[in-house]
Amino acid sequence: MSDFRESIDVDRSPEDVWAYLIDPSHLPEWQASAVSAEPLDPGPVGVGSRVRVTRHVGRRDIPMTMEYTEYDPPHAWAMQGVDGPIRGHVHGEIDPLDDGRRSRVTMELDFEGKGIGKVLLPLVVRHQVRKELPLNERLLKNRLEHGMA
Repeated sequence: MSDFRESIDVDRSPEDVWAYLIDPSHLPEWQASAVSAEPLDPGPVGVGSRVRVTRHVGRRDIPMTMEYTEYDPPHAWAMQGVDGPIRGHVHGEIDPLDDGRRSRVTMELDFEGKGIGKVLLPLVVRHQVRKELPLNERLLKNRLEHGMA
């Protein structure tokens, strides 16, 4: 069972949603705590590819490395944190709706604390995520439906 599980329906095809979600440069556009994100490996993205994400947690910007553990375009992806005090585990799915004209995006999030992260996780991170998720969903829906070319 995940710490958090959210779904949102968007008026874009699964392929359009996939292209947007899988590009790390878009992360700060729809995730309030994401300061920056960049791929760490050259070449095409796949299982084992890594992304460096810097997030604003509490009063600090914390860089963390995420690694793809599943990559199934345009249907599903999973990533796990491999360093840092807070290690996220993310699983996402994109399901077609209305014969592929619309999509349902479902994301599941779990967290693991290491060192000081064991203290930050219950006091700061879970509280921040609980507040941020509804905003992130609205930002994602708006960006996909109105902000893409």
